[in-house]
Amino acid sequence: MKTTFDTAEAQARLPKLVRAKQTLSLRQADETVAFLVPRERMEALLETMEILANPQAMRAIHRDRSGKGRYLPLSALDED
Repeated sequence: MKTTFDTAEAQARLPKLVRAKQTLSLRQADETVAFLVPRERMEALLETMEILANPQAMRAIHRDRSGKGRYLPLSALDED
């Protein structure tokens, strides 16, 4: 299936396009004006954006990548 549709064509085929669960771009006058993004993909994008905007999460990622991460067994979570 193609991934770019004119807005009029997309409007006429919307139920089928939604069921396809693909990211699509919608164009009007040779300009992309919108995207149709499946829910699962959008949730993943939002989660990634939240992590990138969280300074503590980013520090933890950098610490892990530099090999300075500290790991504990899951059983440590059960200890009071």
